[in-house]
Amino acid sequence: MASVLSPDGYVPATVRTSVKILVVGPFAVGKTTFVGTLSEIRPLRTEETMTQAGAVVDDLSGVRGKNTTTVAMDFGRLTLGDEVVLYLFGAPGQQRFTQMWKDLAFGALGALVLVDPVRLEESFDVMGLLEELGLPYAVAVNEFDGAPRFPEAELREALDLLPETRLVSCDARDRGSSARALISLVDYLFDPVRQEHS
Repeated sequence: MASVLSPDGYVPATVRTSVKILVVGPFAVGKTTFVGTLSEIRPLRTEETMTQAGAVVDDLSGVRGKNTTTVAMDFGRLTLGDEVVLYLFGAPGQQRFTQMWKDLAFGALGALVLVDPVRLEESFDVMGLLEELGLPYAVAVNEFDGAPRFPEAELREALDLLPETRLVSCDARDRGSSARALISLVDYLFDPVRQEHS
């Protein structure tokens, strides 16, 4: 996935299509890292240090070394070829921010759901909300260091995915790996068969 960036940092004048993509998932799954890894511009981040006051609303069980949290959104941009630009919006993962990311979903073509292989059940609310909004999505399992690897069939069953839902693995810290996850979503969104049935 080659990014075409003009020398001044602006989107090239040849771009004819802009696509808004959501990057969603439960708390501490790697959304901020994913957007930052792919963005060709300095990403907008709204991370704040977590405080003791937040401990009563943010469940940190199963989370490794997390001391910041996104409080609004992450934003990045990726230009593809000469004619397409993707705008990436990373939404906060806690349930108390649900209304905010419903607002972020307005105008989005689709969403990439990042999931943690150790905390798969925490992805159900996110996918349920996307289905409620009628927003198509693909799923990317973020392979953290030391996380278990599961066969695709087991992951599909555990996540209760429809056969047509794209499922990939990625490392949100790696540009090539993250790009492949994003390509999977974009391919799905522009699949003529899916468009016929939507």
